[in-house]
Amino acid sequence: MINIQALENEILNSIQVADTLEAIEAIRLDVVGKNGKLTQAMKNLAQLSPDEKRQAGQTLNSFRDRFTTSLQEKKSQIELVLLESQLQNERVDVTLPVDGAASGHLHPITRVIDEVTQIFAQMGFCVAEGPDIETDHNNFTALNIPETHPARQMHDTFYLKSTSEDGSPLLLRTHTSPVQVRTMMGQQPPIKIIAPGRTYRCDSDQTHTPMFHQIEGLYIDLAEKVHMGHLKSCIETFCRTFFDSSTLPIRFRPSFFPFTEPSAEIDIGCKRTKEGIQIGAGNDWLEIMGCGMVHPNVLKNCGIDPEIYQGFAFGMGVERLAMLKYNIPDLRTFFEGDSKWIQHYGFFPFATGYRTQEDVA
Repeated sequence: MINIQALENEILNSIQVADTLEAIEAIRLDVVGKNGKLTQAMKNLAQLSPDEKRQAGQTLNSFRDRFTTSLQEKKSQIELVLLESQLQNERVDVTLPVDGAASGHLHPITRVIDEVTQIFAQMGFCVAEGPDIETDHNNFTALNIPETHPARQMHDTFYLKSTSEDGSPLLLRTHTSPVQVRTMMGQQPPIKIIAPGRTYRCDSDQTHTPMFHQIEGLYIDLAEKVHMGHLKSCIETFCRTFFDSSTLPIRFRPSFFPFTEPSAEIDIGCKRTKEGIQIGAGNDWLEIMGCGMVHPNVLKNCGIDPEIYQGFAFGMGVERLAMLKYNIPDLRTFFEGDSKWIQHYGFFPFATGYRTQEDVA
């Protein structure tokens, strides 16, 4: 066996002169590491007689306790010295001005939804919402969409494995029109709502994404109180306010939708150049939304008498509006989560009128 007293004196002295955490760790490994001196001494106990082993074991255990205590005390002293040095060297003058922290930005989709909501709120529309998961009835049947319509096929719509309580399929809504259906089934006219929200379709390219956003509007009232002229005035007011152009050219082009009759596509004047599309200038046209008078069958399906009531509906893509107004070239970038993209196209949430950072500067 080694001389325990001599070993202890040697180790305790080395602990006292150690002045770094690295030195403390080296001493620990030298004593109680895998091949350390105390570790080897413990292994050699097997060579002793039972009485010698008992006495030597007690001595070694006592030495290990003193060693551990002494080592930890020295380590704490060194850590305290290092902490005091760090506090002195890294002291901060809290009276100095700080660098401006990076601020968050509103996503263009959020911005456009807010803008559209504010415009229609001034015309008396309130916001209505509904679930993303819908029934086949609310998404298609109630809207006078025939069973053979391509939109009801698997290649266009995300169907779920589960079904509704009546056994009909559940799906991810392909438009926010089911919100109109739920509203008409839940209350009597007059009804004047807009329905912003996420929608889903099986499509993905530069101009289409599987998930996108829509805003639809609905106005139902007595037949003598609402007609196509009101729809035309409503759409013209919105377009010219949103694009900030009192002279914006707008035309209603006849079209077809199963849930409206008559139906129309809305085109606005524009000019196409290599740099992009300039709204309100030139002699070209760009389609931005659809609209029409609510089909009598839709009113019947929602429990509203078409002999007494009529109304109009319209729908638009949020991303499309954002791309046109803020000159964003690729739809896919809306959903990539690129912080630099957000900083470039985003908006300050607390600035008056949603001004951009460049506007504030």
